[in-house]
Amino acid sequence: MFSRNGYDWTARFPWIIEAARKIRQKRFVLDGEAVVLGVDGVPDFNALHSRQHDEEVQLCAFDLLVENGDDLRKLPLHLRKNALRRLLARRPEGIFVSPFEQGAIGPDLFQAACKMGLEGIVSKHRDRPYQGGRSKYWIKVKNRTHPAMYRVMGALA
Repeated sequence: MFSRNGYDWTARFPWIIEAARKIRQKRFVLDGEAVVLGVDGVPDFNALHSRQHDEEVQLCAFDLLVENGDDLRKLPLHLRKNALRRLLARRPEGIFVSPFEQGAIGPDLFQAACKMGLEGIVSKHRDRPYQGGRSKYWIKVKNRTHPAMYRVMGALA
């Protein structure tokens, strides 16, 4: 398991690794985010960064990049999402599919995400292939009241 910066976190998050080993298919690559879920089911940013809950960290999977050794990155997002759902249909505890909505619901969804205390939302074009890093085909809108924003602002001060 590797971070976006290339760090090997296999030993750091054992629950994710244990869950990945339970998936029937042996050659796959998921893109997702490590999270600690609070009692309300909302990711707890501070718990994740405290390193005191590494045994509880799960993977919130939002894309499938490789399946059965086949590179899926050139496929449109909606096909990769369907493949991700199939791969994780018998969801092993420790990995779950990130919920997603389709359609022109951005402002309402963002308000709901903020009320839930989420970090924000990411909007992607359903017909686009995978592109690592920033892209003009996806937009991340951050909740400015989320603890992650305070962390970023503190680092800039």
